[in-house]
Amino acid sequence: MTTAAPTQKQDRLKAHFSNHAPATHNKRWDDLWSAGDFLPWDRGYANPALIDALAERKDVLPTPKSASGKRARALVPGCGKGYDIALFAAHGYDAYGLEVSDNAVKASEHYVRNPGEGPLEGEYTIVDEAVGRGSMKCLLGDFFEDAWLEGAGGLGEGFDVIYDNTFLCALHPTIRPQWAARMQQLLAPGGALICLEFPTHKPPRSGGPPYSLPPTVHEELLKRPGEDISYDEDEQVQSTDRPESDKALHRVAHWKPKRTHQVAIINGEITDWVSVWHK
Repeated sequence: MTTAAPTQKQDRLKAHFSNHAPATHNKRWDDLWSAGDFLPWDRGYANPALIDALAERKDVLPTPKSASGKRARALVPGCGKGYDIALFAAHGYDAYGLEVSDNAVKASEHYVRNPGEGPLEGEYTIVDEAVGRGSMKCLLGDFFEDAWLEGAGGLGEGFDVIYDNTFLCALHPTIRPQWAARMQQLLAPGGALICLEFPTHKPPRSGGPPYSLPPTVHEELLKRPGEDISYDEDEQVQSTDRPESDKALHRVAHWKPKRTHQVAIINGEITDWVSVWHK
C-alpha cells in the first residue's frame, strides 16, 4: 500500500492534541473553531464520495420520504460547516448535524441558511421536486450524551441514516468501542450507517487525529458494538473470527469511490472506502 508522508497540517493538528487526555479533546476542537484560522478538515463542500453514494446507491439507503409524507431523519455527527446537512436535505431527508463546539454550530447555522446550489455540480439543489427539500438543523452537544436529542425531536425509533465522515478518525482509539455502541443505539431498525473510511493509508503508529482507519476497524467494531478490539504491536487492528453479537450492524455494501477529496488520493490512487451498515 502506498503511504503518504506527513504534511505540515497533519503535524500541526496532531501537535494540538498531543499530551492532552481524550477527555479534554472536545475543548481542544472548540479552540480551533474559535480561532478559525486552522480548519484543515474543511474542504469547502461535501465529499464527492457521499454525493455519488446518495445518487447511485439508493438500493441500500432508506427512502427520504414515505408515501404517507413522513420524512426520514439523517444525522451527521461532527458536521463542521454543514455541507453534508445541505446535501441530505437536498435529497429530501430531515437533516441534523451535531457539533460539540458552539463556534462550529454557529458556522454551520450560517452556512445552511443559504447553501446555494453547491460548488461541484449543484449538489445542494432539490434532487426530486416531488420529494422536496428536508429541514436542516445543527445541534450543539456531545455525541455520547443525550441532551442534544431534544433538538431533533428525541430519539424515537432512531435515525434512519447516520453519516460518519472524519468523525471516528478524529476520536482517540480508546473511545472507538463507545462510538460503535452509540451508533448502534442511535440507528433506527432498518436504518443505514454510511461510513467514509479515511485515512486508510496512514500508518497506525503515526497517531492522530486523524487516526489510521483501515476497513478492519469498522469490521471489528461493528460486529460486537461496545466491545474492545485487538491491536498488534504496531497498533494495527487485528481481524478476528469473533462471532457477531445480537447488536451487530451488518455491512451490506463496501466500495472504493470513484471520487473523493484530494487529501485521500495518494500517487493518483484513491485510498478511501465507503461502507454501508444496516441494523
